[in-house]
Amino acid sequence: MTLGDKLRSLRSIEGSLRGLGRPLTQSEVVTAMKKELGRGLSQAYLSQIESGARPHMTNTSRELLARFFRVYPGFLVDDPPGYSRELQSELRTTDPTIDAWLFAGADQFTGDSELSRALCNIAQVSDSRGAILLLAEILRTPGLAERLSEVLQPKPRIGSGHPPPTSHN
Repeated sequence: MTLGDKLRSLRSIEGSLRGLGRPLTQSEVVTAMKKELGRGLSQAYLSQIESGARPHMTNTSRELLARFFRVYPGFLVDDPPGYSRELQSELRTTDPTIDAWLFAGADQFTGDSELSRALCNIAQVSDSRGAILLLAEILRTPGLAERLSEVLQPKPRIGSGHPPPTSHN
């Protein structure tokens, strides 16, 4: 994935997180950065980065974009040729790109707002890796997922929930 692809994806995710139902425009990113971080980039510079016309950016620009999009600064580079997101290693388990992967997944499922929101919520947890591993254990434990679902999303009751009064004839 190129840096431009990543920035377009992050703009899409950010727009979804802000409840817009669409990607943030480059201009909206620039305005929001200045408002939220006190400084930002120009729309022209952001456009050059996304289009690939400017293949490298300054460390300051990378840090600013990383802070705005809440991603690891190392994520904001072109992936090397032949890189596959499916590659796994011990380093991968502690790499903050898990959050970026979750955000990218949320972007891919914009048609399913509940799933997209769930992936974004997991990515925003301080230990998103731990959250995913916890979910795996919940699913492995027989009956636990169903019970948690009942507790967290109870079905509405019909009536008061109390038994009907008995007549004493």
